[in-house]
Amino acid sequence: MRIFDAHFHIINYDFPVVENQGYMPPNYIVNNYEKEVANLNVRGGAIVSGSFQGFDQGYLLDALKQMGPSFCGVTQLPITVTDEEILSLHEKGVKALRFNIKRGGSEDLSKLDTFARRVFDLVGWHSELYIDSKHLPDIMTILENLPAVSIDHLGISEKGLPYLLKLVEKGVHVKATGFGRVELNVENALRSIYSVNPDALMFGTDLPSTRAKRPFDYNDILLIQQIFDEQEADKILYTNALNWYFK
Repeated sequence: MRIFDAHFHIINYDFPVVENQGYMPPNYIVNNYEKEVANLNVRGGAIVSGSFQGFDQGYLLDALKQMGPSFCGVTQLPITVTDEEILSLHEKGVKALRFNIKRGGSEDLSKLDTFARRVFDLVGWHSELYIDSKHLPDIMTILENLPAVSIDHLGISEKGLPYLLKLVEKGVHVKATGFGRVELNVENALRSIYSVNPDALMFGTDLPSTRAKRPFDYNDILLIQQIFDEQEADKILYTNALNWYFK
């Protein structure tokens, strides 16, 4: 088994960390992450900026430098960012732009269409959304027409799964992450998404699982291995995300 960890956070209080909705996250530096996944054969991954990190890039560039070229960054940026700044981040390993609709801390959703197209045209980045899928109908048309989009944590809710599956039909990718924070039948969601597009699902640990009802557990990986055969599981655990981030 090999893993590309498509979604985890590094939280380093040497850099700016801000309270979000009354919450302050734990310190969780590169060394903490590497110890926690030491037995998982993680060969690469995506470090994702959280709501509590706002538009700070310092922690992300520091973490990418420590973790090496098989890891990339998913960042939050204001629409006022210059092309030069985007190009510089791209050269240093950032591969995607995040819109955190559920928690805030990122650029406003009203800028999604313009901003997502801009970063894609400039450096080929896709855009990632942390959004409850029950709210997808409000932006379905925009998302269907964007060049590259992924949705975090299986879309969170059971109610929104039909909308999520419609987007998967259009090429949107979905992170098989946060099994302990979602409000849906995980097994059914995984099977449904895979049946629509076998390339769409991308596993991630979601470490350190901030604010989740249940943190990441090795059984989350076992569940994928139980549902899918070896080749299918390898796509979800490794190949799909590797191709998505390093295409």
